[in-house]
Amino acid sequence: MVAESEAILEEKLIAQLVDNGYERIKIKDENELNANFKKQLEKLNKVKLTDQEFREILIHLNQGTIFDKAKKLRDRYPIVREGERPFHIMFLNQKDWCKNIFQVSNQISMIGKYQNRYDVTLLINGLPLVQIELKRRGQPLKEGFNQIKRYMKHSYKGLFNYIQIFVISNGVRTKYFANGNYSDIKFEFTFFCKDKNNKNIHQLNEFAAEFLDKCNVSKMISKYMVLNESSKSLMILRYYQKYAVEAVMEQALEVKQNGYVWHTTGSGKTLTSFKVSQLLAEEESIYKVIFVVDRRDLDIQTNKEFNSFCPGCVDFTEHTGALVKNLLSEKNKLVTTTIQKLSIAVNKRGHVSKKLEEIKDKNIIFIFDECHRSQFGEMHQVITNFFTNSLCFGFTGTPIFKENAMDSKTTKSIFGKLLHSYVIKDAMDDKNVLGFSVDYMGGAKLKNFEDEEVIGIKKDEFYASERRLSQIVDYIIESYDRKTKNREFNAMFAVAQKSKNNPTGFIHDYYRLFKEKEHDLKVAAIFTYQANEDMDEKDEHSRDTLETYIKDYNEMFGTNFSTDTFKEYHADVSKRMKNRDIDLLLVVNMFLTGFDSKLLNTLYFDKDAKYHTLLQAFSRTNRIYNRRKSQGNIVCFRNIKEDVDRSVALFSNDEPIEDVLMAPYEYYRDAFNESLVEFYKLIKSVEEAANLSGEKNKATFVMNFRNLSRIMNKLDIFTEFTFDDLDITEQDYNDYKSIYLDIYDERSQSGEESVSILEDIDFELELLRNDNINVDYIIKLLGDLDMDSPSFEHDKQRIINIMRETEQLRSKIALIEKFIDERLGNAQHRDVTVEEEFEWFMKTERRKAICKIIDDENLDEDKAREIFYNFEFTGRLDNNIIKKAFLDSLKFREKKQKVENIKTKILELFETFDY
Repeated sequence: MVAESEAILEEKLIAQLVDNGYERIKIKDENELNANFKKQLEKLNKVKLTDQEFREILIHLNQGTIFDKAKKLRDRYPIVREGERPFHIMFLNQKDWCKNIFQVSNQISMIGKYQNRYDVTLLINGLPLVQIELKRRGQPLKEGFNQIKRYMKHSYKGLFNYIQIFVISNGVRTKYFANGNYSDIKFEFTFFCKDKNNKNIHQLNEFAAEFLDKCNVSKMISKYMVLNESSKSLMILRYYQKYAVEAVMEQALEVKQNGYVWHTTGSGKTLTSFKVSQLLAEEESIYKVIFVVDRRDLDIQTNKEFNSFCPGCVDFTEHTGALVKNLLSEKNKLVTTTIQKLSIAVNKRGHVSKKLEEIKDKNIIFIFDECHRSQFGEMHQVITNFFTNSLCFGFTGTPIFKENAMDSKTTKSIFGKLLHSYVIKDAMDDKNVLGFSVDYMGGAKLKNFEDEEVIGIKKDEFYASERRLSQIVDYIIESYDRKTKNREFNAMFAVAQKSKNNPTGFIHDYYRLFKEKEHDLKVAAIFTYQANEDMDEKDEHSRDTLETYIKDYNEMFGTNFSTDTFKEYHADVSKRMKNRDIDLLLVVNMFLTGFDSKLLNTLYFDKDAKYHTLLQAFSRTNRIYNRRKSQGNIVCFRNIKEDVDRSVALFSNDEPIEDVLMAPYEYYRDAFNESLVEFYKLIKSVEEAANLSGEKNKATFVMNFRNLSRIMNKLDIFTEFTFDDLDITEQDYNDYKSIYLDIYDERSQSGEESVSILEDIDFELELLRNDNINVDYIIKLLGDLDMDSPSFEHDKQRIINIMRETEQLRSKIALIEKFIDERLGNAQHRDVTVEEEFEWFMKTERRKAICKIIDDENLDEDKAREIFYNFEFTGRLDNNIIKKAFLDSLKFREKKQKVENIKTKILELFETFDY
C-alpha cells in the first residue's frame, strides 16, 4: 500500500473543514487574496467600501511589526465620509466569535525574496489567520516547523503577516503555536492539542475536529491569546490552560460555587490565572476580580506580569488605603493585592471598614494564587466572611491533601471542587518543565537510642558539626562548574533554620565558610529576622549579621542597600539571580516558592522538607530554557529520599516514581556497561560488526545497539558524563552507530517484496538524531574550515563523520565533499559568505542532477521539468505524466520498470538537495 502523500493529506483536511462549515475558496496569489478580503470585510461590517477606502485600509494594515498587526486585528479602523457620521471597520468579531466568516484555501502563492506556495490557509473575515503546513506521513514534524521559519524569511508579507496561529502536521502528529518574531519562535514552544484528561490529540483529523472547529479556532484567537507588551510577543494558551480557564468561567458564571485548579509548578499558572481574571473582569455582572497573593514581593511581581499582558489593567496598591480606594473605584475591575492588606482592610475599625460596607454584598471574585499556603489561616476566613456575595478560586501547583495536611484542612475543604488538573508528570511528558536529577550526598547512621530526644540531639550535633559543613562547602565549590554547565546557569543553596544545637543558624555558618575558603564564586545570602529574637545563646542579632552580608553584597555589585531598604535589596537579589550575576544564593525559606528563573538549574539542599514544601523548592530549577538545560539538578546533603519519593508520588497522581525522577548517574553508567557485556557476546570489534552476515545476527546487533542508545540518551544529559566511565571509546560507539544506520538503510532499500526479520524491529532512529545537527549546522562548520591549516583534512573528516552519524544528512555526504573540494575556496578568497556560495552550489548541482536524469532516461525536457515542478509543490508523482515524457518506444514491462527507476531517482534527488 502506497503511503499517503502530502497532497492527499491536504485534500482530506480541506474536505473535513468544508464538512464542518468552512467555505472552500480558490485563491492563486496576493491580488486575489486582497480582493477576497475586501468582499468579506464588506460582508462582516455590512458596508460597501470604495476602492480608495480599501486602499487606505491596506496601507494601515501593512504598517508595523507582527505584534503591531496583531493589535490592529483586534482594533477597529475609522472611516470618515463627507456628510455622513463616522463609522469603524471591525476586522475580527471577538465578542461573538462564531459570527465571523470562515473560509479555507490551499496552495496560495506569494512572492517575497522567493516565491512560495502554502499548504492550507484558514481565512477569517478574509484575513489569513491560521496557516497549516503539512508533511507527508513518515516525515519528521520538525520539517513543517522549519518550512514555516523559511517562509517567514522568504515570502510572508502583506495580509499573511496577520497569521495568528501556525499548525504543523505529518498526519500522525500535529501541533500548534503562535506567530511572532522570527528569533522568538522555537520548536520547544509548539504545543499539542489535548482532551480534558490531558491526553494528547495527535492525528490530524482528530485535531481538526477539535482545534480547527471554526468556533473554537476563532475563540482561541479572540479569547485565548495574549499580546505581551513587555516582550512584544504573541502568546497562545496551551490546551490544558484553556480547559482550566473554561472550567473556572463555568463554575463562576453558571454553577456559582468555589473551586480550585491544580496545575504543577512551572506550567504557566500566572498566564492561566491572568486570563481567568481578565475574562471574568470583562463580565458585566461581576463588580471586581481581586487577585490575592501571600507576599508583597509576589504582589509586585504579579502586577508587573499582569501589566505586561494588559498594560494599565491593574493598579498597584502600595498600602491598605490605596487598596480600599481601588476597591471602591469604578475604574479598574481587576485588582491585585496581598492577603495581609486585604484582611487589614476588612478587619479595620472605623471609617475604612465603613467605606467597604457599601461593596460587601457586590458580586466579587477572589483568585487566590498558590492557594496551598497562607489561605488556610484566619485571614482567609475574615475576608470571605466580610464579602457576603463572593466566590473564591484557588490556583496551586501543590495542593494540600489528606497525606500532607497539617491539620484537618485540605485544599478541597477550603476551595471546594477540583476544576482541572495538570500534574508534574503531564508537564514533563509535554516538556513544559524539566525532570529532576537528585543526588544524595553523605549521611549519618545513628546508633539506636530508646530516648527520642537523645536521637534528636545526636542528629543536630551531626548536622551542625564544623567538619560536615566544611566538607559540604568544599563539595559545592568543587562541583559548581560541572553542575551549572561551566556557569551558563547558577545555583541556590537552601539550608535549615537554626536549632537548639545551632542557635546561630546554618546560613551563618555556611556563609562564614564560603568567605574563609578559596574560590571565585559570587555568593550572596538573604533571610528574614525577628525583631525581638532570643539572644540568650548568641552574641549578635540576626539583623546585624544580615547587615554584614548586605555590606559584602554592596562591595561586590557597587550597590548601597541596608536592612532599612530590605525590600529593595530583595528585588535586586531577585533581578541579579535571573540575570545570572550571582553564582550562589544562600537561603532558608525565601526564594523557594514563587521565584522563577530560567537560568537557575541547581539546588543544593541541606534541610528537611516534605510534600508541597519540598516539591516547590525543587521546582525552582526545572524551567525550560535550552537544550543544555536538560534537567533540574538537586543535591541533597540529608537522606530525604523517602520524603522525595512520597512527594513526587502524591503530586503525580500516583504515577510511578521513575517516570518523574531520573535515577542517579551511576545507575545509567552501570546499566550501560552491563548492556555492553551482552553487546560484545555477538561481536568483538567494529570490523566484525561491519562484516556481520545473516538476518538473525543483524537483528540481534540492532536490538543490542538500540538498548545501548536508549541508555546513552539518559547518560548524555548528566553534566558528569564522560566516555572514560564506559567500557567503550567514543569513536567505537559512533562507528557502531554508523553500522546500525547502514543496516537500517539496507532494510529500507531492500524492496517491497523482500521478507526480512528486520522489518519487525523498531530501529528508533530518533534516539540517534539531534535536531540541531542539520545542514545549517554543517554550513557553520564549513565556515570554520581553514583550507590553509595543517588540520584541514582532520577537520574535514570530522564534518564527514558527523554527517555519517546523522541519519538525515547521510545522503548529502558526497555533495558536501564536492563543495569542500571545489567551491569552499571561493568563499574564503572572494567577498562572498559560505552560505551564499553554498546556496549557489546547491542550485547549480541540483540543476545538473535534473539534466542528468533527463539525459540518462531520454526524456522530453519540457514534460520532464513539469514532473519535477509538480512534485516539488504536491509531493505526488503521477505514472501517466511520467510516461508522457518518454521519447523511447517501450513495451509495457519496460515502461513500468522505467517509471519506477525515474520515481526512485526523483525521490533521491529531492532528499539530497532538500535543506
